[in-house]
Amino acid sequence: MKAIDTLRTALAFSDMGMKHLSEMSDAPLLRPGPWGGNHAMWIAGHLTVVEGRLQQILHGIPNPVKDWKPLFDWGSEPVDDPAAYPPYEEVVAKFKELREQTHAFLNDVGEEGLDQPTKCQPPGFGGFETAGSAILIVACHATGHLGGLTVVRAAAGKQRLFVPSRELRDF
Repeated sequence: MKAIDTLRTALAFSDMGMKHLSEMSDAPLLRPGPWGGNHAMWIAGHLTVVEGRLQQILHGIPNPVKDWKPLFDWGSEPVDDPAAYPPYEEVVAKFKELREQTHAFLNDVGEEGLDQPTKCQPPGFGGFETAGSAILIVACHATGHLGGLTVVRAAAGKQRLFVPSRELRDF
Protein backbone atom coordinates (compact mmCIF):
# COMPACT_ATOMS: atom_id res chain seq x y z
CA MET A 1 0.00 0.00 0.00
CA LYS A 2 1.19 3.48 -0.80
CA ALA A 3 0.82 6.50 1.43
CA ILE A 4 -1.68 8.09 -0.95
CA ASP A 5 -3.92 5.03 -0.57
CA THR A 6 -3.88 5.49 3.19
CA LEU A 7 -4.89 9.13 2.79
CA ARG A 8 -7.69 8.21 0.41
CA THR A 9 -8.98 5.60 2.88
CA ALA A 10 -8.95 8.11 5.75
CA LEU A 11 -10.71 10.72 3.60
CA ALA A 12 -13.31 8.16 2.47
CA PHE A 13 -14.04 7.25 6.09
CA SER A 14 -14.62 10.87 7.04
CA ASP A 15 -16.60 11.45 3.81
CA MET A 16 -18.91 8.66 4.98
CA GLY A 17 -19.30 10.49 8.27
CA MET A 18 -20.38 13.65 6.45
CA LYS A 19 -22.95 11.61 4.51
CA HIS A 20 -24.47 10.56 7.83
CA LEU A 21 -24.16 14.10 9.17
CA SER A 22 -26.10 15.42 6.18
CA GLU A 23 -29.00 13.18 7.28
CA MET A 24 -29.44 15.43 10.35
CA SER A 25 -31.04 18.28 8.39
CA ASP A 26 -34.32 17.65 10.21
CA ALA A 27 -32.69 18.22 13.62
CA PRO A 28 -29.47 20.21 13.11
CA LEU A 29 -29.60 21.89 16.54
CA LEU A 30 -30.56 18.87 18.61
CA ARG A 31 -28.17 18.41 21.53
CA PRO A 32 -27.02 14.87 22.32
CA GLY A 33 -28.34 15.08 25.88
CA PRO A 34 -29.12 17.31 28.85
CA TRP A 35 -25.40 17.73 29.57
CA GLY A 36 -24.87 19.67 26.35
CA GLY A 37 -22.49 18.64 23.63
CA ASN A 38 -22.10 19.49 19.98
CA HIS A 39 -25.14 19.46 17.74
CA ALA A 40 -24.99 18.46 14.08
CA MET A 41 -24.84 22.07 12.89
CA TRP A 42 -21.74 22.79 14.93
CA ILE A 43 -20.04 19.54 13.90
CA ALA A 44 -20.78 20.19 10.20
CA GLY A 45 -19.63 23.80 10.42
CA HIS A 46 -16.53 22.93 12.40
CA LEU A 47 -15.48 20.28 9.88
CA THR A 48 -16.12 22.75 7.07
CA VAL A 49 -13.96 25.45 8.68
CA VAL A 50 -11.19 22.89 9.20
CA GLU A 51 -11.46 21.68 5.59
CA GLY A 52 -11.23 25.32 4.51
CA ARG A 53 -8.14 25.67 6.69
CA LEU A 54 -6.64 22.69 4.88
CA GLN A 55 -7.06 24.56 1.58
CA GLN A 56 -5.33 27.53 3.21
CA ILE A 57 -2.47 25.29 4.34
CA LEU A 58 -2.08 23.47 1.02
CA HIS A 59 -2.48 26.45 -1.31
CA GLY A 60 -1.54 29.48 0.77
CA ILE A 61 -4.92 31.11 0.19
CA PRO A 62 -7.31 32.60 2.77
CA ASN A 63 -9.64 30.09 4.34
CA PRO A 64 -12.66 30.10 1.98
CA VAL A 65 -15.03 30.00 4.98
CA LYS A 66 -13.10 32.34 7.28
CA ASP A 67 -16.32 34.26 7.96
CA TRP A 68 -17.70 31.15 9.69
CA LYS A 69 -14.75 30.86 12.08
CA PRO A 70 -16.45 32.71 14.99
CA LEU A 71 -19.30 30.19 14.81
CA PHE A 72 -17.37 26.96 14.31
CA ASP A 73 -13.64 27.31 14.89
CA TRP A 74 -11.34 26.51 17.79
CA GLY A 75 -12.78 27.86 21.01
CA SER A 76 -16.31 28.33 19.71
CA GLU A 77 -19.29 26.80 21.44
CA PRO A 78 -22.51 25.61 19.82
CA VAL A 79 -25.57 27.80 20.34
CA ASP A 80 -29.22 26.85 20.05
CA ASP A 81 -30.40 29.84 18.01
CA PRO A 82 -30.95 28.85 14.35
CA ALA A 83 -30.63 32.50 13.31
CA ALA A 84 -26.98 32.44 14.43
CA TYR A 85 -26.04 29.97 11.68
CA PRO A 86 -26.10 29.74 7.90
CA PRO A 87 -28.57 27.21 6.48
CA TYR A 88 -27.58 23.64 7.35
CA GLU A 89 -27.70 22.46 3.73
CA GLU A 90 -25.33 25.30 2.74
CA VAL A 91 -22.82 24.22 5.38
CA VAL A 92 -22.92 20.57 4.31
CA ALA A 93 -22.65 21.53 0.62
CA LYS A 94 -19.66 23.76 1.34
CA PHE A 95 -17.89 20.94 3.16
CA LYS A 96 -18.44 18.65 0.16
CA GLU A 97 -17.12 21.33 -2.21
CA LEU A 98 -13.98 21.85 -0.12
CA ARG A 99 -13.45 18.11 0.32
CA GLU A 100 -13.64 17.67 -3.46
CA GLN A 101 -10.80 20.20 -3.69
CA THR A 102 -8.80 18.02 -1.30
CA HIS A 103 -9.42 14.94 -3.45
CA ALA A 104 -8.47 16.93 -6.57
CA PHE A 105 -5.25 18.09 -4.88
CA LEU A 106 -4.34 14.48 -4.10
CA ASN A 107 -5.04 13.46 -7.69
CA ASP A 108 -2.87 16.32 -8.97
CA VAL A 109 0.16 15.80 -6.73
CA GLY A 110 0.08 12.01 -6.54
CA GLU A 111 2.29 9.94 -4.28
CA GLU A 112 5.35 11.99 -5.20
CA GLY A 113 3.78 15.25 -4.02
CA LEU A 114 2.85 14.15 -0.50
CA ASP A 115 6.22 15.20 0.94
CA GLN A 116 6.07 18.67 -0.58
CA PRO A 117 6.03 21.46 1.99
CA THR A 118 2.72 23.14 2.68
CA LYS A 119 2.32 26.82 1.84
CA CYS A 120 1.65 27.80 5.47
CA GLN A 121 1.14 26.19 8.86
CA PRO A 122 -1.03 27.09 11.83
CA PRO A 123 1.18 29.09 14.22
CA GLY A 124 2.37 27.03 17.16
CA PHE A 125 0.56 23.92 15.94
CA GLY A 126 2.89 21.34 14.44
CA GLY A 127 2.32 18.47 12.07
CA PHE A 128 1.25 20.40 9.00
CA GLU A 129 4.69 20.77 7.41
CA THR A 130 3.99 18.47 4.44
CA ALA A 131 0.94 18.05 2.23
CA GLY A 132 0.54 14.39 3.20
CA SER A 133 0.69 15.00 6.93
CA ALA A 134 -1.70 17.95 6.72
CA ILE A 135 -4.29 15.90 4.81
CA LEU A 136 -3.95 12.96 7.20
CA ILE A 137 -4.39 15.16 10.28
CA VAL A 138 -7.53 16.79 8.86
CA ALA A 139 -9.02 13.44 7.78
CA CYS A 140 -8.35 11.92 11.21
CA HIS A 141 -9.75 15.01 12.93
CA ALA A 142 -12.98 14.58 10.99
CA THR A 143 -13.28 10.93 11.98
CA GLY A 144 -12.76 11.97 15.60
CA HIS A 145 -16.00 13.94 15.44
CA LEU A 146 -17.90 10.84 14.32
CA GLY A 147 -18.23 9.84 17.97
CA GLY A 148 -20.17 13.01 18.69
CA LEU A 149 -22.22 12.43 15.56
CA THR A 150 -23.11 8.92 16.77
CA VAL A 151 -24.47 10.31 20.03
CA VAL A 152 -26.46 13.14 18.45
CA ARG A 153 -27.93 10.74 15.86
CA ALA A 154 -29.04 8.43 18.68
CA ALA A 155 -30.69 11.40 20.43
CA ALA A 156 -32.57 12.07 17.17
CA GLY A 157 -33.76 8.46 17.04
CA LYS A 158 -31.79 7.74 13.87
CA GLN A 159 -30.21 4.43 12.96
CA ARG A 160 -26.67 3.74 14.17
CA LEU A 161 -23.87 4.59 11.79
CA PHE A 162 -22.85 0.95 11.58
CA VAL A 163 -25.27 -1.94 11.78
CA PRO A 164 -23.35 -5.20 11.41
CA SER A 165 -24.78 -8.09 9.46
CA ARG A 166 -25.41 -11.42 11.15
CA GLU A 167 -22.25 -12.76 9.52
CA LEU A 168 -20.17 -9.92 10.92
CA ARG A 169 -21.61 -10.37 14.39
CA ASP A 170 -20.75 -14.07 14.23
CA PHE A 171 -17.22 -13.42 12.94
